[in-house]
Amino acid sequence: MRLYTDEIVNAVCLHIADRRDVQPTDVEVQLSWEEQYGFTAEIWVNGRSQYLLEANLLEAIEQYMYTEYDRRVFRSEITLNGDEETSEFWANIPDE
Repeated sequence: MRLYTDEIVNAVCLHIADRRDVQPTDVEVQLSWEEQYGFTAEIWVNGRSQYLLEANLLEAIEQYMYTEYDRRVFRSEITLNGDEETSEFWANIPDE
């Protein structure tokens, strides 16, 4: 199974909204990949920004898979990938 950029962003929005007690629509997300840090995201909530590291993204995807697909997936099973030219990101998740 593969989650693409939109679903990864949704996963992060839902995860942050739950943690900050805000609506998912109050969260903005910009995914990126950097040589030094790997996969990251900059998020904005109520005008304040924060950076998430790859571990945070994997946690959000893990919870998203459980709540949206009723699948228990562990972070160690999720692989993030991206294409710099198209700015497309995806998460590979093993099939059941």
